[in-house]
Amino acid sequence: MSAAPALRLCGRAAINGAVIFGPLSLDVPAGEWTCLLGPSGVGKSTLLRLLGGIADEVAFEGTTTPGGDSAPLAGRIALMAQHDLLMPWLDAVANVTLGARLRGEVAERDRAIALLERVGLADHAAKRPNALSGGQRQRVALARTLMEDRPVVLLDEPFAALDARSRARVQDLAAELLAGRTVLHVTHDAAEAARLGRNVLLMQRTGITRIEVPKTHTPRRFDAPETLAFQGQLLRLLMASQ
Repeated sequence: MSAAPALRLCGRAAINGAVIFGPLSLDVPAGEWTCLLGPSGVGKSTLLRLLGGIADEVAFEGTTTPGGDSAPLAGRIALMAQHDLLMPWLDAVANVTLGARLRGEVAERDRAIALLERVGLADHAAKRPNALSGGQRQRVALARTLMEDRPVVLLDEPFAALDARSRARVQDLAAELLAGRTVLHVTHDAAEAARLGRNVLLMQRTGITRIEVPKTHTPRRFDAPETLAFQGQLLRLLMASQ
C-alpha cells in the first residue's frame, strides 16, 4: 500500500440544475478516520461519490485533490457501501477477488482466504451470500475492500443495516484493519461517529464544520462517559442542523 494522502474538495455540486451542496470546503487528514455526519439530503453521499470518481450524473464546479503529494486520486481509492453488494452466485472467496477479476488481473485466491481469516470467516470461504448472516456478509465486503489495498477508503454507511451487536463488532474490526489509511466515513448515526471518528465533520447546507472530539483512542468504548457525552453533543447538533 502506498502512503495515504489527505483529501481535499472545494466547490459546489448540482444534479439536473438543482444544487446539492456548496460552495463548501472539505479537508480530510491523511492516515486517519474521519466521520462526515449530517442530516439526510445535504449531499454527503454525493460528495463521497465525487471523491470516488463515480458521480457522472453530478455537475461539479470545483476541485478534488489529494493533499501532501501530486499523484492523482484515481486508482488509490476503495469504496465500501451501505449494502454489501456481494454477487449471489459467487462464494465468499470469489466475491473478495471480484475487483481483480473485473480488471482482468490474476485473482490472488490465497490472499483472499487469508483476508477472510482475518475477518473471522475462514470457515465460510466456500459459502455463498445467502448462507451468511448480515454481519458475515459485511465482513466479506470488508475483506473485499482490504483486498483492493488502497490507501484511501470511502465508507458510505456500511454498518447501518446491521443489528447493534454485529454493528459494534464490525466497527471494531474495521477500525483495526483500516488503521493507517485515510478513511472518510459518511454516517447519519451520532453514536457511530462518537465511537469511530478521530475527526468528526458536520455537513449542513451552509457548509462543513469540524467538531472537537474527545481526547481518547478510537474506537471509543460505547458506554464510556466521554463517548456518551460526545454522542449527545453530536445528536444535539444534528437536531439543530439544516
